[in-house]
Amino acid sequence: MFARSTFRAAQPLKLHARRYATEGASAGSSSSILYLGLGAVALGGGYYYYAATDPAKGKKLPPPGEHKDDSDAQNKGKSPNSVFKGGDQGFVDLKLESVEEINHNTKKLRFALPEKDDVSGLHIASALLTKYKGPEMEKPVLRPYTPTSDEDAKGHIDFVIKKYPDGPMSSHMHNMNPGQRLDFKGPLPKYPWEANKHDHIALIAGGTGITPMYQLCRAIFKNPDDKTKVTLVFGNIAEEDILLKREFEALENEYPQRFRAFYVLDQPTENWMQGKGRITKELLKTVLPEPKEKNIKLFVCGPPGLYKAISGVKPKPADQGELEGYLKEMGQPRDSTSTDKVHALDPDEQPQPENGNTWSKMPIVLSAAYLPSLQSTSPI
Repeated sequence: MFARSTFRAAQPLKLHARRYATEGASAGSSSSILYLGLGAVALGGGYYYYAATDPAKGKKLPPPGEHKDDSDAQNKGKSPNSVFKGGDQGFVDLKLESVEEINHNTKKLRFALPEKDDVSGLHIASALLTKYKGPEMEKPVLRPYTPTSDEDAKGHIDFVIKKYPDGPMSSHMHNMNPGQRLDFKGPLPKYPWEANKHDHIALIAGGTGITPMYQLCRAIFKNPDDKTKVTLVFGNIAEEDILLKREFEALENEYPQRFRAFYVLDQPTENWMQGKGRITKELLKTVLPEPKEKNIKLFVCGPPGLYKAISGVKPKPADQGELEGYLKEMGQPRDSTSTDKVHALDPDEQPQPENGNTWSKMPIVLSAAYLPSLQSTSPI
């Protein structure tokens, strides 16, 4: 729960968050350089006059511009090959290219795609399914993960993986060395995004639940035609646990009128200036969009405790389950037949609760037409 001074400090942020203004698109123009163009034509013509005949074979050479590299001719105008095509495509094994330490329990793993010009084939929003079978395992472990690299990145795909003590896949990936291989399959569709689908989205995340949120943010802000505003509320244990913070700070600096991030730490240092404790309804009431705003969507993604407090857990993939927590208190019904109100997204690996529920981390999408009718300040 926030301290009183924290809420006073949050009020200016609240005002800024609610005074977003649509940024206008900038248009640029370019002009050709006449003299350089004429010089290039003259040079090309002179060379053709001098070397129009192959002296060794007595054959006339083709005019300038008709000499083309075969590989360039084949690749020109073609879309990059997508490695993951979905459907009945089987698993594709990728080689681990590099490993970067991020913090005490998180690594960035880069896997090489089969060819240097290949792209992953993922769309927004989607994930990949990983598969691993250890020597003493009766059945392989399957876990979905959301990449953090751009969907247009060629030749590689990146994952930010947090190691959980009881997470067999995350532990295996942390133990991998460059040169080893891992099976992937996908893409696993999540929430279909298109530019300006919503005027304003709010993202509530905890821990590694941030990776699907980052995928969505990256797609929005790389597209100059997408003017969606984004508010992020991100809860973690300590400051070193805030994944992708540098990337979110870059977005906030570049798009101050469209992107705001609010961080909450359960174990902050004395110098920490933002939220302390856990994500509360009071915080959400302060930073989420005004309920009068139209075309808003709310995303939730995180560990079991976050879901239990905010939306309730899902018993299995195709079952939305009963709406519980904050969203129920907001009066928002869960409609399993309407993706406009509630939609399930595939999770990354999380520690599993004692009851064996393996689908407890199910990101939920909720229409925020009634947000926020909040009164209680009980923490998660």
